[in-house]
Amino acid sequence: FSTLESDSAIRNIDNPVHIDGVRKAIEYKRVGFEYLPNRPVLKDVSAKLEIGKMYAFVGNSGGGKSTFVNLLPRFYDVQKGEILIDGVNVKNIDLRDLRENIAVVFQDNFLFNGTIRDNILLGKTDYTDEQLNEAVKDACLTDFVATLDKGLDTEIGERGVLLSGGQKQRVAIARAFMKNAPVVILDKSEAVVQQAIDNLMKNRTVLVIAHRLSTVKNADRIFVINEGRIVEQGSHDELIARNGEYAALYQMQFKTKKENVA
Repeated sequence: FSTLESDSAIRNIDNPVHIDGVRKAIEYKRVGFEYLPNRPVLKDVSAKLEIGKMYAFVGNSGGGKSTFVNLLPRFYDVQKGEILIDGVNVKNIDLRDLRENIAVVFQDNFLFNGTIRDNILLGKTDYTDEQLNEAVKDACLTDFVATLDKGLDTEIGERGVLLSGGQKQRVAIARAFMKNAPVVILDKSEAVVQQAIDNLMKNRTVLVIAHRLSTVKNADRIFVINEGRIVEQGSHDELIARNGEYAALYQMQFKTKKENVA
């Protein structure tokens, strides 16, 4: 109970700035962050993300790519530098407004004991049946739901135990469609239904945490983050031609994939 009653470290300032969209750019300015004192995870990182484009973040495990992305919706607060949305520091933006404009799809998405409908809506009441059906269709859930006697009103059990991993991910993607946020954070693996992901990324600003480089070859810009720093950035073709860390990662994954096939 003491934990539940405690104040969150992430909270609004007095008189926060209200936003109703993301219209210009997202900018990281000399951002530094550490979970433990004197053990920096991000070190003086700067990047500018234009609206309507896809950005991929790749690198070795523990290099800081997930942390970089998780700072945007203020899951944590930066300790050095600042993150700006349309020129406004995210710490000064109303927290509800900030997170209303960002949809997040994790590899392991939390599902609640209830129906598929409940888990897609998450308490949302201002929607039409047409919007819900469109979200289900775009998330490639229609065929699966059609096989269920109770359709969207089918109970899925604690943490969605009655669904497969792919079905859970598609429910989470349907949530993101219902939210209709202009910015999407995507923790992407090859297990996710690719068509559903492609649908979700249309006309949005997308930040992808990439575990398989083959899934982000079409990104507008790829950032390679290792040991807390952006060590390379560019398109897939540019980074391959540079023959640096990205090219080495790509060749290693490609080689591993060929060996597994063989």
